[in-house]
Amino acid sequence: MPMTSPAPRPTAAPPTAKSRRLGLALLVVAGAQLMLVLDDSIANIALPSIQNELGISPASLPWVINAYILAFGGLLLFGGRLGDLFGRQRILQIGIGLFTLSSVVAGLAPAGPVLVAARTAQGLGAALTAPNALALITTTFPAGEARNKALALYGAMSGLGVTVGLLLGGVLTGTLGWRWVFFINIPVGLALLAGTRILVDARRHTGRLDLPGAAAGTGGIAALVFAIIQGGEQGWGGPMTLIAFGLAGVLLPAFVIIESRSTDPMLPLRLFRDRNRIGSYLGMLLVSFGPMGTFYLLTLFMQHILLYDPVRTGLAWLPFGAGIVVSAGIASKLVVRFAPRVVAVAGILISTAAILWLSTITPSSGYVQHLMVGIFAVAVGFGLSFVPLTLTAVTGVRPEDSGIASALLNAAQQIGVALGIAALSTISVTTTESRLPNALAALHTARTAGDTDAVANASQAIVDGYSTALSSGALILAAAALLVALLVTARAPHQQEIAGMPGAGQQIRG
Repeated sequence: MPMTSPAPRPTAAPPTAKSRRLGLALLVVAGAQLMLVLDDSIANIALPSIQNELGISPASLPWVINAYILAFGGLLLFGGRLGDLFGRQRILQIGIGLFTLSSVVAGLAPAGPVLVAARTAQGLGAALTAPNALALITTTFPAGEARNKALALYGAMSGLGVTVGLLLGGVLTGTLGWRWVFFINIPVGLALLAGTRILVDARRHTGRLDLPGAAAGTGGIAALVFAIIQGGEQGWGGPMTLIAFGLAGVLLPAFVIIESRSTDPMLPLRLFRDRNRIGSYLGMLLVSFGPMGTFYLLTLFMQHILLYDPVRTGLAWLPFGAGIVVSAGIASKLVVRFAPRVVAVAGILISTAAILWLSTITPSSGYVQHLMVGIFAVAVGFGLSFVPLTLTAVTGVRPEDSGIASALLNAAQQIGVALGIAALSTISVTTTESRLPNALAALHTARTAGDTDAVANASQAIVDGYSTALSSGALILAAAALLVALLVTARAPHQQEIAGMPGAGQQIRG
């Protein structure tokens, strides 16, 4: 039998070059997510300095933070759909560019209104960036281990960014001044813009922008986020809170009706035909509720009761960042071997147990003996749950819908964070007021006077509030575990199933 030469194989990029490109792509996606989440918290520590220099009133000061959160959460669906229609890479670049330019304006702001406007523009840039960065993971990274690692690192940045924000905000404010909490975004943003060229985009959706749906959906989510923020700060029965909730109650059902009748909806309702995806969205909302509310309460505990300064507070949260990074890496391996709900529920239950442990704090609780282990465990549980919930939310989505599917997941997380902080803060304040009215002022007065008994009474009233709120957060997480166990029924992914994910088999471009 005559010998025949094998057909020549197509030339492929050297494995080392491909690995380097994937590594650079991973750095861009993770860096973008870190920058966005970091700005959720980095300005918090700078607020007193900002208020003193710009003369912002106490009533207006929270909007330095809230303007960013409101624009970010309210416009996520809009940003995700723009990516589906006009190219995710292009919208990502516009988002990063707008975020960077807004950071310049915020750093140079001569007055409060300019700073709030710049923070709003930052939120818009974040809303254009976040869902498209997540969607580009499915088109840039091959299905399997590479994509799981990318999702894990993306999730790690969501938790790590808050910790880094507090620490970096304290250091920059104490050394270079508050304006540098915004200027620090400039070199990072420019570097990320340069790196976005290596990301692989998918085929664009050929439809048109659903303007009525965009208006109703964006307005409804923005009203809901505003109501949550306003309720946590001004009271849940206040007129502005009730009006905002009422507006959200009108716009969101209208949005669903508009989308059900639209030939080219902004949010295709087919995304909700998969119970796994619904479970992932609801699970992400409730999972974000607990850890971020815990973060807020324990930060107050450290500063008011343990008397930590801002830098020491930031350092105290380093175990949280470590727990997120470690657990996200572990989760990326577990989701290949076990069903997503097994990994997610295990993570949620770990966080639940950790928050219950933290709810036993007393005014004399030590950091190493009590807080450090609990903080690390909360982060481990959050990291373990984030990866499988993200995976089930984006798996099986049509390529033209991956941007809006990613935006929904981001929106669920943002609403969960805002709701967790607002609700747990309200529970804490209400409990403390029932024990001792104006307890925080009484604590400061007693410390100044050297009245140890009054200090002990006020401290106990404040800690009772934190403890009750933390217990409530643990109950919400327990409910999240049950919900995910019932709704997320997907099995462990086989290679054939993984190959069917959006963007599978696409190679990174040079």
